[in-house]
Amino acid sequence: MKKTLSTLILSAVVVLITATFSFAEYAAAGAGNFPYFHLGALIVGGMTIVSLKQKYEKLYLSEAVGSFAMYAVMVALFTSPVADAIKNLM
Repeated sequence: MKKTLSTLILSAVVVLITATFSFAEYAAAGAGNFPYFHLGALIVGGMTIVSLKQKYEKLYLSEAVGSFAMYAVMVALFTSPVADAIKNLM
């Protein structure tokens, strides 16, 4: 029961972070420049982390959520709106 609840909570966090990424990229880049490849990479990464959490009992929920959050930040850093913003700062 605890394993199922933990996996369910992780799945909800993955969906919320992915939805937040999608909304932020749509607001920043618009519909014409939406990074579909990055969104796909984020979805595949989330599914991988959820399946690892379900397979291995020793993986804590906080570790899985933290690793997906860092992965989402890394994916977001390589989108064109963020790259343009960093270019403008330099």
